[in-house]
Amino acid sequence: MNNFEHSHSAHCESGVMSAMLRHHGLELSEPMIFGLSSAMTFAYLPFLKLGGLPLIAYRNMPKSIIKNIRKNLKIKMKLETFSNKEKGQKRLDELLKEGKIVGAQTSVYWLDYFPEEMRFHFNAHNLIIYDKEEDGAYKISDPVFETPQVCSAASLTKARFVKGVMAPKGLLYYPTHVPRDIDLKPIIAKNIKKTAKRMLKTPIPIEGLRAIRYLAKHIRALGKKDKRYAKLFLGNIVRMQEEIGTGGAGFRYIYAAFLKEASDIFDKNTTLDEASKLMLEVGDEWRDFALAIAKSIKPKKEIDFNGLADRLLSIAENEAKVYTKMLEFNGK
Repeated sequence: MNNFEHSHSAHCESGVMSAMLRHHGLELSEPMIFGLSSAMTFAYLPFLKLGGLPLIAYRNMPKSIIKNIRKNLKIKMKLETFSNKEKGQKRLDELLKEGKIVGAQTSVYWLDYFPEEMRFHFNAHNLIIYDKEEDGAYKISDPVFETPQVCSAASLTKARFVKGVMAPKGLLYYPTHVPRDIDLKPIIAKNIKKTAKRMLKTPIPIEGLRAIRYLAKHIRALGKKDKRYAKLFLGNIVRMQEEIGTGGAGFRYIYAAFLKEASDIFDKNTTLDEASKLMLEVGDEWRDFALAIAKSIKPKKEIDFNGLADRLLSIAENEAKVYTKMLEFNGK
């Protein structure tokens, strides 16, 4: 039995990495993990469908936090996938016997400790497996739960080897070397610039602020579409924003916390402090936008597509102010 301590987090992948590194002696908050991995973005991919509706993402692709933290902090990590379930479960048991805590990518739908009303087909949910009980069940530290959970071996195996979009392929990951003395300042400065430039200056229309405006254009055009499809399209925006992977507002709040923490590290830097406050306001706008959509798609309700599109364009403008402010930061 190791001395692992469970912690509740806002988002699974950043929460797992924060808890895992803390267990290995490197104290980094979830917002700091999120910011240092340059995880925040916006992507609208109308050509990539989930359930027949376009993918909308408010953070970088799954596993990007793990990989970018490993790269940026020079952490040595092992990531393993498996050709079949038997090899995957055997390897997990070997690692636990060695006393390791192990990160895993899973499908929310097949984890038996999730209440049925919370289950949906999302194959990039991250958690930590830290022990195994005598009856074969696994002890799970799932960041979205306040307390540790227990999952049957059958359910965990099914969740690790589910097929479909972003199939986990039994992914397990764990650090083999974690440095203790890291100068965070240059890494913070680099990733603040990287995030701001990506959001402001990405040339393609499916990422960054251009993608937010692209989505607004498609919302405006929904008035000419089938009403049932239009409601499904709008409902999907809310689902992607508020139910899957923390959501638009949630990620903005996490990033605001990162900017505030970065401000403190740079001796109460006023530019970063101002950017943090602006990002909090943007988070509120995203939450209000989701609420406006939820109200608009109720039965017998006329949908103001232009009004919703205008709200989204306003969010894009206010996010631009945050990233412009971030670019004013000189790294000192």
